[in-house]
Amino acid sequence: MICGLWIDGDGRAHICEAAPDGRRSLRVEDGFRPFIWAAGEPLSSGMTVRRLEGQGVLNRLLVFDSPEHFRPAAADRSLESEVIRPLEAQWLMHSRRRSYEGMLFSELRRATFDIEIDCPDEEPDADNAAHRVLALGLVLPDGELRVLEPRDDSSDAEREMLKAFCTLLAGADPDLVEGHGILSGPLDFFIRRCRRYRVKLPLGRFGQGAASRKSRMRIAERWLDFVRTDIPGRAVFDSAMAAQVYDISARELPGYELDEVAEYFGVADGEGDSAPGPAAELSRRLALARAVCSTLLPTYFAQAQNLPLPMQEVCLRGSSAKVDALIFERYYHAGLALPAYPEPRPFEGAFSESFETGVFHKVLHYDVASLYPSLLLSMGRGPAGDGLNVFLPLLAELRTLRLEYKRLAREAQSEEARNTHNARQQSFKILINSFYGYLGFPQARFADPGLAAEVTRRGRELLQSLIAQFRGLGCRVLEADTDGIYLEGGAFWEEPERMLDAVAHLLPDGVALEFDGRYDSMFCYKAKNYALLENGRVTMKGSAFRSRGTEPFLKRLTRQLVMYQLGASERPPALCVEDAKAQIATGRMDVRLLARSEYLSMSPAAYKRKIDEGGKPRRASLEVALRMKPAPRMGERVSYYILPKVKGMTSDWQRARPLSEYDAAEAPYAADYYLKKLDEWAKRFAEFTGAAPAQEEFFADE
Repeated sequence: MICGLWIDGDGRAHICEAAPDGRRSLRVEDGFRPFIWAAGEPLSSGMTVRRLEGQGVLNRLLVFDSPEHFRPAAADRSLESEVIRPLEAQWLMHSRRRSYEGMLFSELRRATFDIEIDCPDEEPDADNAAHRVLALGLVLPDGELRVLEPRDDSSDAEREMLKAFCTLLAGADPDLVEGHGILSGPLDFFIRRCRRYRVKLPLGRFGQGAASRKSRMRIAERWLDFVRTDIPGRAVFDSAMAAQVYDISARELPGYELDEVAEYFGVADGEGDSAPGPAAELSRRLALARAVCSTLLPTYFAQAQNLPLPMQEVCLRGSSAKVDALIFERYYHAGLALPAYPEPRPFEGAFSESFETGVFHKVLHYDVASLYPSLLLSMGRGPAGDGLNVFLPLLAELRTLRLEYKRLAREAQSEEARNTHNARQQSFKILINSFYGYLGFPQARFADPGLAAEVTRRGRELLQSLIAQFRGLGCRVLEADTDGIYLEGGAFWEEPERMLDAVAHLLPDGVALEFDGRYDSMFCYKAKNYALLENGRVTMKGSAFRSRGTEPFLKRLTRQLVMYQLGASERPPALCVEDAKAQIATGRMDVRLLARSEYLSMSPAAYKRKIDEGGKPRRASLEVALRMKPAPRMGERVSYYILPKVKGMTSDWQRARPLSEYDAAEAPYAADYYLKKLDEWAKRFAEFTGAAPAQEEFFADE
């Protein structure tokens, strides 16, 4: 069972394997030669050219004698090509092997890392002697938590601690190093600090060190800067980045800091060490990070078992790259050319409509299971560029495997086996749903916008047919979006499954409608913005209720309003609004409730260059970032409040200040600014609040 892999400079594969008893063994395989799909033949030595079959433009496979010969061709931008990176991914593809194949998640050796650095007001700099490491922490694979501290403030003591920690880490021999936010700088700082003190750091397996470089990852509409760290033979997992990827679809996380993520996933109960000092905080963070990683990592582990990609790439790549990897593997072994990228073109999206506004009771939710992938299989049509015809068979194979692992999870005799099978079926679900999105993605080699448009059209028509049938059965349809429909249960409330038989004739072969939930009440505000009450638990959907850029006091008011509408609270929204007015106007509201939080869309340094060159517009969040020490990175969150207006400072970007600068006397918040925000909120929800305008009441004389 492969649990570590590294390709050296001569193309040899260094493999770490896990034995059934948990022991790890190392071995080396020869014979691997790197390859590139290309449309031409570069002038290069140490290369064999294989002509490929098919009509694709990349009709040559360039096979290199070694990585040294491969690298110049891979970097040649004049060559139209498809380059698989890293070489470990090529090896997995070539050998048709998978990481962790046959392993349980509990058999993965995980080491949870964190560090405490003495640099409260500056960006940590490993080359700065003053930025000492106060403590290093590690949760070992067996769960033991170890924290190391220097014996005193001297450089020798710090060096000794670093040495001892390296020994501890090497002895643990983890398959994976994990932590929350470790790729935002902490792991790189540790590596560089060791180099500063000339501490030998065989962090990787096979006697290798680690390599770090600045990188960037796109997460939905945002870019995130991070420090990529590659450790030969081991993977690195950052749960802060995984939480952001998770939230692309969930859109429910309040933020991505460790405490916020731990609370969201219900694992925020670790107390850590009770002793004072850096070790106590480090122990607390390590316990939380271990729990968060245990929640987010299993799906990635299962994906690595399914894909010809190393775990590191599984964690950092998007869905389309994973579909590509599966298809490329089939084309490589079939000796077939790859097609050119298709021309991108827009197409109409999914059906989405809100039919009612207000509060409704005894609500049922029906969902078309994996609507778009199911329609693709029902149509029997793959992308135009897929000459090998592997797209649909792969999709069908993944769906079959998912159903099999769902069955195994249901029949599992132990919790460990059930969790393992559930993670595996969830990983298949993610891949299956990625196939439709892949068709419309312009950077996917086998994309087909025309097919994506046809699938979406059929999805819209099916949903509209279901809505008409539900209405014909006497049901009041409340909300429909993409593949799901909410309706008042009426005669079907007690037996919702009866509805499935009544609409089955509308469904194409292979497409299934499922009963997905029963709710005590539903508050419909507008399209894609609604709230549900289920056994006392409130769930809110949509940006009107859960926009991350909304100030916390308005989020709290929104939740109070929703709970009142759903019958989960007896406190009228008007009273909540009056309380907020009074607290803001008298300066009693906690500034943290007023602070707006935003994720930076560019680095502060890049923003400053743009402004110095006369660029516009000015941004409050980035102006605040320029005032912060240490400066945040692109993709990180900043929180700020607004000062009162004074001459020459009237715009938000001029008056925005980080929370650390708040002073009730010298730098207070602008009460009129936040009362205006409250007014705007009250007007937006006027139909449901009945609250009087804040400005008129508290600033009538102005």
